[in-house]
Amino acid sequence: MKAEAQRRADRIRAFREELRELEAQGVLALTAEQRAALLAHHDERLRELARLFDVDTTEAQKSLSWGMRIASFLGALAFCAAAYFFFYRFWGHLSTSAQVVILIAGPLAFTLATHYAARLERTLYFASLAALLALACFVLNLAVLGSIFNITPTPNALLVWSAFALVLAYAYGLRLLLAGGILCFIGFMGATTAGWRGIYWFTFLERPENFIIAGLLVFCVPLLVRHPLHPEFPPVYRLVGLLGIFLPVLILANWGESSYLLLDDEVIEGGYQVAGGLVLSSLAIWVGIRKGWGEVTHLSCSFFVILLFMKFFDWWWDWMPKYLFFLILGLAAVVILVLLKRLRALTLRRAS
Repeated sequence: MKAEAQRRADRIRAFREELRELEAQGVLALTAEQRAALLAHHDERLRELARLFDVDTTEAQKSLSWGMRIASFLGALAFCAAAYFFFYRFWGHLSTSAQVVILIAGPLAFTLATHYAARLERTLYFASLAALLALACFVLNLAVLGSIFNITPTPNALLVWSAFALVLAYAYGLRLLLAGGILCFIGFMGATTAGWRGIYWFTFLERPENFIIAGLLVFCVPLLVRHPLHPEFPPVYRLVGLLGIFLPVLILANWGESSYLLLDDEVIEGGYQVAGGLVLSSLAIWVGIRKGWGEVTHLSCSFFVILLFMKFFDWWWDWMPKYLFFLILGLAAVVILVLLKRLRALTLRRAS
């Protein structure tokens, strides 16, 4: 697997750096033969990993890879925008049959492009770009066909979009498509929940609580389904699932009027501040540390800090002198750093 191969390459590079440091300090001294044999072994392993999996063997290559990922994502967005504005500019001049042919051919063409790009390129940058275009065309396909034939829109379209994105993601190992499919599924669950509550499904974004259960289900997927062929997928499920929980909690902690609960807005906001800001984030940080899920720990810490600073703004900005307000923010940041440092030291002692 490419992820494991990349971790092996990173370990080799870290070992070499530590070896140089130990030799410079005089802690360890290898003979010329031992050092040459070790470097030759590492060079051979790195060449093999690069040949089989196209991994990054240097820090410069890792930086370039990140740039390529960003470029492929931005390129996909640009192509999607081009397709949208092309339809907007020329769509009315085409016959209905031509419109239907174009709408059906678009997703098929870019799906085939994804398949061939994945076969020709192991890094999957061009495959990701083509897959995003296929998904965008598929979304446009259902939306425009529904408009052409006057089909009543339903939240089931979100489920179909999710299935299409997930099929592409699992077929070619594309994390970006996986995240898109998960987001569509969360949207479907939110819209369906709104319908169950007697609300028109198209307004499901107005009720953030619609997404909390869906986010929890997505977070639990890696606990129920193993991913031996795609070990890089579970972190995506956990990250997107937590976002599906944290973002609604963040909104409800500041705007209680959007809740289903028939309580005073201040009571709702206070309840979500305690339940979400203190209990939920603390529990998520603890679970992330215990399980070694870095993405869970990082997102939970960020959510806690953002929520805390937003409440500071609500409580004190209007009446407190600005210098004092920012002084308190700075002191709060110092307190958070001290607490996290102690938590980090505690985890290090447990690990040792």
